[in-house]
Amino acid sequence: MLSEPLPSTLDVRKAAVRGVSVRGTLKPLDLPRFRALLADDDGAIQAELSFTRDEENRYLIHLALSAEVAVSCQRCLERLPKTLACENTLAVVWTDEQAAHLPRHLEPLIVEEEACMLWEVVEDELILALPSFSYHDTEECQQILSSFNAGQAPAGEAVPESKPNPFNVLAQLKPGSKT
Repeated sequence: MLSEPLPSTLDVRKAAVRGVSVRGTLKPLDLPRFRALLADDDGAIQAELSFTRDEENRYLIHLALSAEVAVSCQRCLERLPKTLACENTLAVVWTDEQAAHLPRHLEPLIVEEEACMLWEVVEDELILALPSFSYHDTEECQQILSSFNAGQAPAGEAVPESKPNPFNVLAQLKPGSKT
């Protein structure tokens, strides 16, 4: 399913007053900070942003994101497909002081100009949704790692002797230990 690209900027005040919703797609290459955390350039990002005002006249952005991307497995360093999905409601504010007075259920989005950079908002949310560490299932990683090790040591070759533990010297320094 092909979708239109997400607009890069939008005047959030006008959009909230009109109750506008926008949706579109992005590629990882469109978001350089997010792209730097991925294994490659492949993937698709779907974004839907709805602009409203609440009962206290705050400008709100409700966003729903989904992304199909690839990260690096932290165990075997191979490509690992990852599906991300997140939803959040942001309150548009213009100063840190306004952000400090928001209720806890709203995240602040500080906008300094009329036009809000939607791609940056999406990028920030995706970075927050990305797990710090990603791993294949243990069996899958072991298969990948064993394929790396398969050509290194011929079968039947003796395993090198274990080296002495350098911390054995410390055991001799402990009070009450016999030398």
